[in-house]
Amino acid sequence: MRFIPHYERGCMEKKDDIMAIARAFMKSRIILTAAELDLFTAIEDGCRTAEKIAEKKGLSLRPLARVLDCLVTFGYLAKEENAYSLTEEGAALSSRHPASALPMILHMSRLWETWSELSMIVEKGSGSESEVPGVMDADSRRAFIGAMHVIGRTLSEDIAGSLDLSGFNKLLDIGGGSGTYTIAFLKRNPKLQAVIFDLEDVIEMARERVGSECVMDRTALVAGDFYRDELPGGCDLALLSAIIHQNSPEQNAMLYGKIFRVLGPGGMLVIRDHIMDESRTWPPEGALFAINMLVNTRGGDTYTMSEVEDALKDAGFASIKQVRSGERMDCLVTAIKPK
Repeated sequence: MRFIPHYERGCMEKKDDIMAIARAFMKSRIILTAAELDLFTAIEDGCRTAEKIAEKKGLSLRPLARVLDCLVTFGYLAKEENAYSLTEEGAALSSRHPASALPMILHMSRLWETWSELSMIVEKGSGSESEVPGVMDADSRRAFIGAMHVIGRTLSEDIAGSLDLSGFNKLLDIGGGSGTYTIAFLKRNPKLQAVIFDLEDVIEMARERVGSECVMDRTALVAGDFYRDELPGGCDLALLSAIIHQNSPEQNAMLYGKIFRVLGPGGMLVIRDHIMDESRTWPPEGALFAINMLVNTRGGDTYTMSEVEDALKDAGFASIKQVRSGERMDCLVTAIKPK
């Protein structure tokens, strides 16, 4: 047996790591396909063999069976003879699960297409063709909003618990989605009222979720487009949760100006997002997310604290502070409208 020097073993291990990373797309593609075809829900609904699933969903039997077998090796399914069943991990990918991760996986499936264009974008410098970030069809938007709720369920409670909002009366949640953060803020602050402002079809999703959380009596739902419309007034607290990264610097400047105009004197803006260090390499998830914006928006990016601060100052805000740092898009910046 040949002795392998330590340095050579290290090189081999690094090569193995690189190869593992490079081929990780194979596993991802199988999971995305299973989500797109809703295989986990079909199994939960009683279709336990490849033949029954293929018949119910009109799928080709041999490719389906190979996908199902891979899902067994990943730990999402169990197999006994020819019958498949969901493991605990696989159950979370069924649409029947009360905390289903399926919306997030479906959102990732949409990103598969745009990320495949990264090489072309680096060559030619063109990103999304849409001038307005987030333009998508109704099904994609519902999947996206569902994905944001999956991500935000626990993080929103953490964020709400980290802020002292006792001196504020009414929250304006701009682009508030289905209300995940509004709900967390209202539950944490019993005297707080709220306005959720988002697109009309998203507001209908918010109506369902806010109603189910028993805070509808403290929440107003207002339909509009913050790129085109003025914002509702009468609030002394505003929230931009995971919004600024989808915008170009010019779009953020416009949005900060709109918020400044409608906030009362002494009102506060809270921004939740990745806030990058000056090298743009920390947090690492923020560097990765900058690529996500590169392939999915015309001008979106992740921003440094100095970039955010300068834009807020230009809009008229003062007392601008980064009050929380983190790696999970849980950085917080606050800014005050002077009295």
